[in-house]
Amino acid sequence: MRVYAAIAWRTFRRFSTYRAATVAGVFTNTVFGFIMAFTYIALWKARPNLGGYDVQDAVTYVFLGQSLGMIGALWGGGFKEELAERIRSGDIAVDLYRPVDLQAWWLASDLGRAAFHLLGRGIPPTLIGAFAFSLHLPADPLTWAAFLLSVLLGAVVCFSINYLFTLCGFWLMDTRGVHQLAGVLAMFMSGMLLPLNIFPGWLGDIARVLPWSSALQIPADIFLGKHRGLDLLQAFAFQATWALVLWLAGRLLTRLATRQVVVQGG
Repeated sequence: MRVYAAIAWRTFRRFSTYRAATVAGVFTNTVFGFIMAFTYIALWKARPNLGGYDVQDAVTYVFLGQSLGMIGALWGGGFKEELAERIRSGDIAVDLYRPVDLQAWWLASDLGRAAFHLLGRGIPPTLIGAFAFSLHLPADPLTWAAFLLSVLLGAVVCFSINYLFTLCGFWLMDTRGVHQLAGVLAMFMSGMLLPLNIFPGWLGDIARVLPWSSALQIPADIFLGKHRGLDLLQAFAFQATWALVLWLAGRLLTRLATRQVVVQGG
């Protein structure tokens, strides 16, 4: 465990050196937050209590989305490109010789990145949004604790999804198309564009039971106080179940892939 903690810490420190990129990211997320906030205000004034949210909930949801998007690397970034390049170049063979678990190594690295983005790019847009709009901020410390636990579970789910898509590089020469597909699915099915609560009929039912809802919809609803008591435990169980299922799927696919590793050029 000390090895993986060290990996996470070093990744955190590595991302903390990109100060200009962090500031630019905060600015971009904040601008998009303002644009979407005004759009949501207009929508919710026309359709009050849409999806069980009032206007304050809807605007809060917007800034939560801008804060949590980079944690799960919903629209790119994270470890995907680095791992895909190592698979393509054959450097993955070096990783397989390390006395550590490949999947756990990349999970630790991704959690270190996610922790930095939570602090560096997650908090500032929401703080700025709180000054400009009336946001729903929980008064109960237990709600904050539950929210952070849900964010952690969501980060593990997102890692496992991205890991599975990236392992396709063992069979494909180029994973850019796979990652673009993963990005579209994540943006739509996580609730980043619109809350899953307002998706109509069967589309909403399907979206809410897919793993991407763990990235934003569930943490946001916990933050807004929509999950309490037994319902809160069920939300945690949903995220934990998907985290376990996807982790096991990642282990199986890793085993299948590494049985027939072919290094490019030799």
